[in-house]
Amino acid sequence: MRASRSAWTLRQESQGVRQRPQQPAKAASCCAAQFLCDCLQSVKRLYAIYSEDRVRSLCAARETRYNGDRESYAMTVHDHAAAGGPLSDDRAGAIRDRLRLAIVGRKLAPGTKLSEAEVGALFEVSRTVVRAALQMLAFEGLVRSERNRGAFVANPSPDEARQIFASRRLIEPGIAREACARVDAAALERFAALIAEEASQIAAAGPQARQAEIKASGDFHLLLAEVAGNAILHRFMEELVARSSLVIALYGRSDASSCAHAEHRGILDALAAGDADRLARLVGEHIDHIEADLDLAPQGRAPALKDALGL
Repeated sequence: MRASRSAWTLRQESQGVRQRPQQPAKAASCCAAQFLCDCLQSVKRLYAIYSEDRVRSLCAARETRYNGDRESYAMTVHDHAAAGGPLSDDRAGAIRDRLRLAIVGRKLAPGTKLSEAEVGALFEVSRTVVRAALQMLAFEGLVRSERNRGAFVANPSPDEARQIFASRRLIEPGIAREACARVDAAALERFAALIAEEASQIAAAGPQARQAEIKASGDFHLLLAEVAGNAILHRFMEELVARSSLVIALYGRSDASSCAHAEHRGILDALAAGDADRLARLVGEHIDHIEADLDLAPQGRAPALKDALGL
């Protein structure tokens, strides 16, 4: 028994001798780990500051470059390329905005194929970024994706067209009533500016003027939703107005305005007078007239993707 205890004691002492030299190494290892952790946190903080400053500078550059022009509110791809950094979500949003403007402006006709490789080459981004942009447009109903075929500008059927305008008839008169209760002098000036822009583009004529007129007309309806103060309805109206532009591109008559200019003046007069009943009635009739201007004959061929995007 004594021999056994002695052996056990010797073994413990032997282990203790071996363990003691390891303690400084263990402490050094802990310090190194803490140092690396602190460095990582510092890098993260610096990275966050850099990203925030970069995004802020890009936004400032965008405002300076476009001088508040709503049609050009999307950042250009070259701005993003110059910025560098992990701004893939922002780049996808910018590409989505450019494509949406081309679709709503009828530069890209329904059924046009949107090749990920071609769009990526035009914008100098990866196909992953392009795919994210196309998914956003698909969620808005402006693009459809087909398995093993790719993405295409949505090609609404006559039934879909009727449903779009039926939806507008249901909600826009109510939006108009809310806007009538909330409108102020500044908003009335914005409505008047849009009507003046429409008149200017109608007088200018030509394809580019026609596209600008369509955009000003859509903005008039979106401004009603904005003044109404309901963010959800405003988002819904953005989709409906964009999809209406697709329908007009496919079924609209070339000699008929997508949104009658004179009727906008009547709507503004009712809005300024605070006559909610007349305003709601005029908006409903206005939507009826837009739909009545449609036929089932598709428009001509679309331009090349590069030309439609102005690249």
